[in-house]
Amino acid sequence: MLELSKPIGVYRIDYNYVAAVRLIAIKTRPKVTRKTMESTLAKVLLLVGSLLILCHTSHAFIVSVDAHNEECFFENVEGGTKFGVTFEVIDGGFLDVDIKITGPENHVMHESEKESSGKYTFVAPAKGTYTVCFNNERSSMTPKLVMFSIDVGEAPQRAPGAPGEEEVGHTKLEDMIRELSGTLTSVKHEQEYMHVRDKIHRSVNENTNSRVVLWSTFEALVLVLMTVGQVYYLKRFFEVKRVV
Repeated sequence: MLELSKPIGVYRIDYNYVAAVRLIAIKTRPKVTRKTMESTLAKVLLLVGSLLILCHTSHAFIVSVDAHNEECFFENVEGGTKFGVTFEVIDGGFLDVDIKITGPENHVMHESEKESSGKYTFVAPAKGTYTVCFNNERSSMTPKLVMFSIDVGEAPQRAPGAPGEEEVGHTKLEDMIRELSGTLTSVKHEQEYMHVRDKIHRSVNENTNSRVVLWSTFEALVLVLMTVGQVYYLKRFFEVKRVV
């Protein structure tokens, strides 16, 4: 009996130790409070909003500007909103065009001549309609093919009063997300531009190849005709004419 009581006591001590450890773990487990749930929900909503901002679609347009003509495009922009204009002349003449960007009340924000490409970013000083015009009046007969895009950011939204620490953190994160979104949009435009340039270069290469083939065929025909003509001439030169 004495030998059996000793191992039984050992097992009892082990069980008590495990139960104590479990009790300590339960007491030290962090409690899920309402504030923690609201913070987690806010982070999730912010993440979803950032994904929506990053996944917004932005398209590039291609317009043909005829000789002695001007094409204008309009965009309504809120005051304090960041917007940008990117363009590239992809075909026609010397690949240059005049561009003019005006704001409300015909305020000229940018104007340049004979530009092949450009990227301009502004902050709208006031709410109104902004105009982007491509002018090809300097060209006598050649139309210009222009690829461009107008990117308008979100209107600034700030809560009245002094923001709290959590709101300041969210504001900084939103600004970083907007900056990253603008960078991704620029990369997308560069990819679209490279895709268009690849098509143009492929078309130029195919046209050049077809012209080289035609010219080579023409040269071969000329050489054959010259050879036949020379043989015929030499044959007649060495012919002996007999007089009867």
